[in-house]
Amino acid sequence: MITKRIIPCLDVRNGRVVKGVNFEGLRDVADPAELAKYYSAAGADELVFYDITASAEGRALFTDVLRRTASEVFIPLTVGGGINSVDDFDRVLKCGADKVSVNSGAIRNPALIREAALRYGSQCVVLSVDIKRVDGEFRVFARGGRDDTGIEAISWIKRGVENGAGEIVVNSIDTDGVKQGFDTEMLRAVLDVVRVPVIASGGAGSIGDFIRLFKEVPDIDAGLAASVFHFGEVKIEDLKKEMRKNGIPARILEV
Repeated sequence: MITKRIIPCLDVRNGRVVKGVNFEGLRDVADPAELAKYYSAAGADELVFYDITASAEGRALFTDVLRRTASEVFIPLTVGGGINSVDDFDRVLKCGADKVSVNSGAIRNPALIREAALRYGSQCVVLSVDIKRVDGEFRVFARGGRDDTGIEAISWIKRGVENGAGEIVVNSIDTDGVKQGFDTEMLRAVLDVVRVPVIASGGAGSIGDFIRLFKEVPDIDAGLAASVFHFGEVKIEDLKKEMRKNGIPARILEV
């Protein structure tokens, strides 16, 4: 069986890892390179690096911080934030990223997904979608969850995969940082329309939340989280041991 991936997320602002609730109230956590090194050694399967204010501030991603972080990582690294062109893909890949996550840039220019997939391959293109319920509909939000685009999320994700996205990150704004569990309803709706790997993000508060995710949504490929890992509430080694006990395939580092 294919192992389920556990992915810590580094939300970076002004060169520091930060974390908030429902995409708001950000507080300082750590240096991204130091945290990346820790997670790489702790058994994380992949790592995500988001420059969370690049799009909102209309600037390019901080490549110096990214290079320093990538140099500490020996697992796949996905990078996003301010990705608006194929040149941006090229820039972050040259800084050490393995995959590039696009969000607001694809909303502004949906052709970007196809252009990047044709140049670098679908396996390199990750479509990250910030989703919130609005009037009973799953709605896509842009600029770090600030702006309601009016776009219905499930059809948007389906279109992104048709254009060449090789992986989807589903960020539930409703559950982000709340630590009450992943948004399984939202995840099932996405999995109903795509056949590429889907990563669940937003809501992890305990080891049990990950176990429920993989048991209740067996087709999900990975669980992504930030604060529960950053603040030591969940240790990756303990989580994976519990996954194994529950019959969920996990990659465990051999000492």
